[in-house]
Amino acid sequence: MIRKVELEPEKRERFAEPTPLGLIGLALGCAALLPFVFGLGMTPAGMKTAAVFCLLFGGGCQLLAGLMGLRNGNLFGGTLLTAFSFNWFVNGWVLDGLAAGRVPDAHILLAVDLAMLVVFLVFTYGFGFYSKLLFVFLLDIDLLFGAKLAKHFAASAGATDAVRGLDWAIGGFTALLALLALWLAFALLINPTAGRPVFRVPGPLFAAQRAPGFDWSTRFGIFDALYKHWREHAFDELPLEELERRVAGGAEPKPLLAELCYLEERGALRLRDGADGGPPQAVRLTAAGIDLYEQLVLKKYRFAG
Repeated sequence: MIRKVELEPEKRERFAEPTPLGLIGLALGCAALLPFVFGLGMTPAGMKTAAVFCLLFGGGCQLLAGLMGLRNGNLFGGTLLTAFSFNWFVNGWVLDGLAAGRVPDAHILLAVDLAMLVVFLVFTYGFGFYSKLLFVFLLDIDLLFGAKLAKHFAASAGATDAVRGLDWAIGGFTALLALLALWLAFALLINPTAGRPVFRVPGPLFAAQRAPGFDWSTRFGIFDALYKHWREHAFDELPLEELERRVAGGAEPKPLLAELCYLEERGALRLRDGADGGPPQAVRLTAAGIDLYEQLVLKKYRFAG
């Protein structure tokens, strides 16, 4: 009976990928703030309306997605979404207070924005190991918080022209953040469905240092040579010396007996001993070994779509 081989522990995710939910919520929260950049909605009703979107989408969607991500084992993304969600709850609280005539303390907000900028700078570096686009996504957040800090100091100095220019910069960074969030969300949702990269996401900006791993080249060489032999000669045996020559590929042949004995114990191949119980002289794949090679190398169970 053919069994699908699983070499890694089963990945038990309790939830479907929640990141698109958080990104879409972020985009909608950003959209609710954009009218203020153009001087629109600067009324108690407008502020209360924006506050609801900040609380439900900017905060709620990201909090839910972050907690689900942490439960799935996504430490990096789950931490970012969960922490950032509370910033959006504060945005909603601030807008609701402004609508009622309550102005938050500017010094407290300044200190928190400065701390958030430090946090996001570190996250920006970390996301560079995942994707260039994620790096740009976090860099936009860095610039957004940097502009908010600059606006605070410009307002304290009475530089009204600089404040207005920084308002436009904050609006631009907010709009770009919404667009990047939607692009990443659509990439996660549409690309697997379409089976092709409709929304392209480039690879890592930085390369992580890899820890030394197991050298699979010898075993892949053994399976490759024996599989090709099976395709041409069915279950006829291949002399051990010939196998060592094929695996070496023109280099000096190396003994393969230890590897072959291990693979025989695993049921992947069968060795034929020499006369009077001497050292093995020939080898062939078993049906289990053929199935193993086809699954791991030829991706037998990886279906399109």
